[in-house]
Parts: sequence; C-alpha cells; structure tokens
Amino acid sequence: MKEYNLPYHLMVEEGIFSRIPQAMEDVEPGLSGKKMLLVTEENLKSLFASHIEGILGSFNQSELYLMKEASYDEATDLAKYMAMQEITLVIGLGGGSVLDLAKFAAFVGKVQYICLPTTLSNDSLASPVAVLVTEGKARRSFHCEIPEAIFVDPTIIKSAPRRQILSGIGDTISKYTALNDWKLSWMRGNSGGDDFAYMLSKMALNTILFNDLEDVTGIDFIKLLTQALVMGGLAMEIAGSSRPSSGSEHLFCHALEENYSEQTQVPHGIAVAIGSYGACKLQQRNLEKITRVIKKYGIPVKPSDWKITEEIFVGAWQDAAATRPDRYTILNEADLSDENLKALYHEMEEVFA
Repeated sequence: MKEYNLPYHLMVEEGIFSRIPQAMEDVEPGLSGKKMLLVTEENLKSLFASHIEGILGSFNQSELYLMKEASYDEATDLAKYMAMQEITLVIGLGGGSVLDLAKFAAFVGKVQYICLPTTLSNDSLASPVAVLVTEGKARRSFHCEIPEAIFVDPTIIKSAPRRQILSGIGDTISKYTALNDWKLSWMRGNSGGDDFAYMLSKMALNTILFNDLEDVTGIDFIKLLTQALVMGGLAMEIAGSSRPSSGSEHLFCHALEENYSEQTQVPHGIAVAIGSYGACKLQQRNLEKITRVIKKYGIPVKPSDWKITEEIFVGAWQDAAATRPDRYTILNEADLSDENLKALYHEMEEVFA
C-alpha cells in the first residue's frame, strides 16, 4: 500500500495564528521549544505586524526571513542557511509565492513546515508542488512535501482583496477540465491514473460547483474554499503528480506567464479559469457548469479586461503544450488553428461582457 504525507491539522479559526504551539500540542508536544524561522515578505511584514510579532513570540527561539523573488536559487540558499543555523521548524505566512518558497526550502532542508495562508488564491497551501522562478521569468514546478499543519484565520482571508478569493475559486473550478485531460491521457496510455485521487479532486470541484453560499467573504464560504483547495492538494499527493489539478487550462496559464508577461499579468487562479472555459470548449463538453459558477461569483475572465488581445490569446493556446511537453492533454488532439481560437476568443468576449 502506498504511503502518503498528510497534514496533522487543518484548522479554520479566528486568532489561530497566535496559538500555533498549543494547537499542535496533541501531535507535537514542546513545539514552542523548536528553533523556528518565519518566512514572509516585506509588504506583509507591515500589514500583519501584530500577527507576526505574536507568532515570533510564541517560540523560545525565532527568526524572521523576508522573501526576495521566490526562485529556486533563493529556496536552496534558504535551506542551506537553515542547516547552518540549525533551524528545525519553518512557518510560511503569505500567498502562493511565499508558501511555495517556504515549503520547498523546508523540504530541501528536511525540517518541519507549517502553512499560514493570508489568501486563498490557489491550492499551493496544501499541494506537494512548489512553483519557483528558474531562469529569467520562467517558472517550474518542483516536487516537495505538503505541510504538517495548515492554519487559516478567516479574518485575515477576509481582509485580502476579493479578487484573491475569486482566484481561489478559479483554481478550484479548473479541475473540471484538468480531470478530463487526465482521463484522456490515461485512456491514451500516456500517463497512469489513480481512482482515489481522481475522486478526491472531483469532490473538491463539486464543493464549489454545488453550494448555495453567495458571500465569498463569509466564514462558511472561507471554510468551504479552504477544504476544496486542501482536497486538491491531497489529491496531488495521492496521485504523485499535479495531474488531478492541472491540465490544458494550466498550460494556457503557463504560456501567458512565460511568453506574454510583458503584455499581460493575470493572477494564476483567474488565468486558469480563463483557460478552463477555453479547454472545456476544446474538449467539446458542456460549458454550462463552468459558465454558471464564473457568473455566480463574478470571476473576471473576459480576456480583454486583462489586456489579453486576440493575438495573445491565440498565441498562448498554440504555445501552451510546449510549456509542459511531457503532459498529454486535449491540446494534443484539438483544432488549434487561428480561425478556431479567434472564434473562441470572441465567444468569451461576448459571453462574459
């Protein structure tokens, strides 16, 4: 039987950041005695000054590290520093880039890692993958381990811009097309599958597709979205890859980031939501489910609103498969002609006007 790394705790509770050692007492007695490194970034240092002070004060020995660029080199340098300073616990506080840097550095340094997200913009909080800058603006996914604990303070999540929560919804609904691409690859004999990981990712998707909550800043929805993002991360851990959560819609996102970042900068979750509509069309599936959720929560997926021109849109889809050439998706079979993709662009412009 396979062995998996699963978090000891997933808690969504106001004020939880100030009670980390107590919350972990059942599985990690004496956590406050560990030498702890808190990883965050400069703008969050001032924004959450009291929270950071409280976290640092909860440990007998603690140190603050401010992220620079969330690169592979920075992560490995940080792991080396932790070894030299005998750090035994890393806590990441921030959004996706901070969490990925802290998660990968902790993995390389072989130390415990606890995740404190300040946004719910994507599933990096629980995934066994860290996306880091490699050369120039290129980014690459690296395998690592999921956190030992995930603590979410809904008050902090509510204080973030609404668009970050919408990005988290977008990252979740992208599983609709990612799972279909994974099944296609599985059927074509290009990758293995895992029924349990597939089911867990679909459960994460359905959590958002089929719920009656309207207020995305309400604590009930924040709990729901947290659970969906964590389930997506656990599905990747079980599958041993990102396939349960990443398909052609993510490749479209990668192409935007790697080839068109000077013309357009779209938050990850929004970019994959844009890609999900397009991928769903290319997969020749019913668009109603995705369209309904996008409109229900007002996820901004109209391409031109992000300065994605017809030319960029077509180019990103045609470049998408090359960003991960080993990943078989609908892009290996679909009509990616200029004519077809231009029609898709104008359809999105009209549907989400």
